[in-house]
Amino acid sequence: MVASVFYGSRKLQNFDAALITYLFGTVFAFFGIVYRYSVWLQRPPTWLYFKRSMQFLFKGKVFSHFWFLSKETVNNIALQRFIYPRSQYRWVAHFCIALGCMSAFAITFPLTFGWIHFTLAPGSISVYEAHFFGFKVFDFELGSLIAFLTFHALNWSSWLVIIGSVYYLRRRLTNPGLIATQTFEGDLLPLILLIAISVTGLFLTYSYQFMKGFAFDFMAVLHAVTVIMFLIWIPFGKFFHIIQRPAQIAAHIYKREGVQRGMAVCEHTGAEFTTQLHVDDLKELTRELGFDFDREDGTSHLDLSPEGKRSRLAQAHLKARQEGGNLFG
Repeated sequence: MVASVFYGSRKLQNFDAALITYLFGTVFAFFGIVYRYSVWLQRPPTWLYFKRSMQFLFKGKVFSHFWFLSKETVNNIALQRFIYPRSQYRWVAHFCIALGCMSAFAITFPLTFGWIHFTLAPGSISVYEAHFFGFKVFDFELGSLIAFLTFHALNWSSWLVIIGSVYYLRRRLTNPGLIATQTFEGDLLPLILLIAISVTGLFLTYSYQFMKGFAFDFMAVLHAVTVIMFLIWIPFGKFFHIIQRPAQIAAHIYKREGVQRGMAVCEHTGAEFTTQLHVDDLKELTRELGFDFDREDGTSHLDLSPEGKRSRLAQAHLKARQEGGNLFG
């Protein structure tokens, strides 16, 4: 990341030194994300999912899997459709938060790294040029619609995040079921932090446009503190699910491939309960972890569905009590 910042900003020529604190926070967050993700992948179940998904993705039906991956990315990452079955209002709020955060990431990270910068066009005081990695991309007139949308892009992101976060904060403060199970650090603080980042960012615009810069320096520092707290917390708090969510798409590929290869049928109930691929991998994983679920006849207890396991366990308890001569003792 440091190398990409150095060369992407033309050896720091286009790097804004005023953003150095944001850069330190981003580098720390990047290190924490890579470290935690690597540790997460080292867990045997996660690594098995990852290994199988990569095998399916790059072997066999490559184009079919990539097309499926593209559709899943659009539905579950871009549109957040996995929330929709729970509630339409919750989906709208979650979509606002996701869209606001993703658009803010797409804007602030390139600006912080010096990949994007703006300059006045040569010989002009009213035309701005937008540069990407040092190359001119387009220009626009100050006061134009493009200028308004470009310079206020983060404000639109902030409003989206505020709308979604306020909805969920209200729900967590009024829903008895959530109140009984939630924690401040895990459920309320993330929403408060998102709102604080957005509000302080909006106040910066309000300060220099309508208050002649009043309290701008203080609010700039406060905004930087909230953003850096957010960046540092990503690898270690609830925000890490932002990084984990794309990995769940790979699990969908695993499940899809398993269904195509055939379902496992419980020998006790006679009903399908999961994919045979899942059962076979579970047997391999449990042996690796030192658990032995094999039976004397060569079969495995893992060939039973959850209902089948409970039924067999009840039968074993009944048999033991019958042999002991006391059903209720």
